[in-house]
Amino acid sequence: MNNLLSANISNATAWGTILVVVLVIFLVIFFAIIAKFFKTWLRARLAKAPVSMSNMLGMWLRKVPYPLVVDTRITAAKAGLDISTDELEAHFLAGGDIVDCVLALIAAEKAGIPLSYDRACAIDLAVKGTSKTVLEAVRTSINPRVIDCPNPSSGQTRLTAVARDGIAVAVRARVTVRTNLDLFVGGATEETVVARVGEGIVSAVGSAPSYKDVLEKPEVISRTVSDKGVDAATAFEVLSIDIADVDVAGNVGARLQAEQAEADKQIAQAKAEVRRAAAVATEQEMAAKTQEMRAKVVEAEAQIPMAMAEAFRNGNLGVLDYARYQNVVADTKMRDSIAQPDTPPSSIK
Repeated sequence: MNNLLSANISNATAWGTILVVVLVIFLVIFFAIIAKFFKTWLRARLAKAPVSMSNMLGMWLRKVPYPLVVDTRITAAKAGLDISTDELEAHFLAGGDIVDCVLALIAAEKAGIPLSYDRACAIDLAVKGTSKTVLEAVRTSINPRVIDCPNPSSGQTRLTAVARDGIAVAVRARVTVRTNLDLFVGGATEETVVARVGEGIVSAVGSAPSYKDVLEKPEVISRTVSDKGVDAATAFEVLSIDIADVDVAGNVGARLQAEQAEADKQIAQAKAEVRRAAAVATEQEMAAKTQEMRAKVVEAEAQIPMAMAEAFRNGNLGVLDYARYQNVVADTKMRDSIAQPDTPPSSIK
């Protein structure tokens, strides 16, 4: 009986020791967690933006930087914005920048610009991977920005357009824009605005009767371009289009006419060369035909002695007839020599 009682006491003591060890381990872990999150929890509590220990523990387990989330919530709360840690954590896990979103919301609220947290998150995700931020978009909406047209980064400093009189005009414009937050997501970028402004300038100058009209009234270009609505479906609202510089670039019409005249001359020369080549070919053909006819004449003349011999044999030609023939031939040669006095006598046969 004593042995059984001693065994029970030993077992109870062992279990008690195990429970004490487990309890100590639990308390150590509990106080370690409290010590880890206490400073952040206290900072949020004192800033009147409380965050529970369980939320911070969950963020820590999900590998979310809970100090950043808590500090961002404190910043929003101090500015009068009610943003929960779940919303901040969700945007962070989506790859967004929660600090820029909160700062953008604060700037928009101070400036009286309506901007919701969801819209700010959408803008922040839309500009992800670019050099722009949602905070920059809000600041541009508050403080308008000036865009040069054409963009100097493209390698051009002026746009060249030709008036109806053929004179080229070089124009440089400055476009003042501010961000349209409602169309920032899905809206066209500033490159589209610059392209539309450039197209409008070229069209306005091209419709001017003379370059003098452009130089005298450059505001006509600004008014014409503004009326085209270059900011439609873009992420910006165009406030003004100002012509910063306008100058004469050159007489494009005269140069084009000179180039056309040179081209016409070359075409005419080519056609004349074709006609000359055709004439030379025709001349060569006629010379060949002349030689052919001369050959036929020589062939016919070669048959005359044969015919005369045949006439002698047949008795159709007598000696006196042949003598008269020889006299006629000699008389013909003499007349030919008289008609050609430059011919030396030795050449007369």
